[in-house]
Amino acid sequence: MRHLLPTGDTKPVLRRLLGDGETYIVPGVYNPFTALLAERLGYRAIYLSGAALTGSLAMPDLGLITLSELVFFTRLITRVAGIPLIVDADTGFGEVLNVARAVRELEDAGAAAIQIEDQVLPKKCGHLSGKELVNPMEMARKIRAAVEARRSRDFLIVARTDARNVYGLEEALRRAKLYVEAGADIIFPEALESLEEYRIFVEKVDAPILANMTEFGRTPYISHEEFRSVGVKFVVFPVTVFRANAKNALEIYQALREHGTQKPFLDRLMERREFYRLIGYEEYEEFDRRLSRWRPRQNPT
Repeated sequence: MRHLLPTGDTKPVLRRLLGDGETYIVPGVYNPFTALLAERLGYRAIYLSGAALTGSLAMPDLGLITLSELVFFTRLITRVAGIPLIVDADTGFGEVLNVARAVRELEDAGAAAIQIEDQVLPKKCGHLSGKELVNPMEMARKIRAAVEARRSRDFLIVARTDARNVYGLEEALRRAKLYVEAGADIIFPEALESLEEYRIFVEKVDAPILANMTEFGRTPYISHEEFRSVGVKFVVFPVTVFRANAKNALEIYQALREHGTQKPFLDRLMERREFYRLIGYEEYEEFDRRLSRWRPRQNPT
């Protein structure tokens, strides 16, 4: 009954991945079902994207989601997924005290890592123009608060900087080094513009590097093998599945209206058996049957 019971502590798993010399694709998820799909296919970690989650709630990625909402969805995902979840917490929901609380709440909800960024609220997608950044010392103090608030050293702190497209590459590097000194375990340089820039970050920053391979942004399409060649640790695809599902749903709705039946596109639908197998339907039934057969050895008095 893994879908009803806690899946176990995944934080040490993510910590171990940092030192194994591999480069990992980390797909974006936005609900428990997409997390199950990723785990079934053998991914070693998943990423709860703020853009995908807010998009699934029909909201823009402007920091509108609350900590309580993020904790709620985090807990739903970690209840069913047995692989580490990196959680995008935008700007940390406020200042150092708010960041400390966010760390405690998300760690308690089963997350393996929290990601916070150095934008000013209302934050924007990292690949859009018009971003504003906080003073780097302000962000460094947030990182320090996150480090001191976590209960386990295995709960990782991911520091994202959006400085590349606001102040340039050198400022992004300077901020990244400061955030490492503050205690960040992973550096996420947002919206770099070439593989060469990632290589520079790997060489000059004393921390594992996370790359964002989103679509339709400032970063060119770089393959997993190319990222591996320069030593990037994690490559997240934050909104890919959300975008695919959104387009597929729109096309299905249009086709259903046109044809009045789902028969022309049955090959695009997951079959009942596959869906039931994925969610462990038979485990629920067996649990129910087993409990219905249970009887006490003696009649209760």
